[in-house]
Amino acid sequence: MLCPICKNVQLVMSERKGIEIDYCPQCRGVWLDRGELDKIIERSAAEEAPAPQSAPGPAVADAGWGHGSGHHSKPYRKKSIWSEIFD
Repeated sequence: MLCPICKNVQLVMSERKGIEIDYCPQCRGVWLDRGELDKIIERSAAEEAPAPQSAPGPAVADAGWGHGSGHHSKPYRKKSIWSEIFD
């Protein structure tokens, strides 16, 4: 299939986690077949569902870890389904 935008570039098909993705290597446009966006949304919602809360553990005193050492850790950022599909 030719890219609807570029008109003369063949789309490349890729499959990620059971979802077929057609993309243009020139303009980087992405096209999905019917129902594929719904699959992506459903999987994303399932991954973002909160995990059951467990009972809190015993409190641990801060022993000064990381204080004054100049070390700053990067905050954790949960990956989305988009990052897994378009890596």
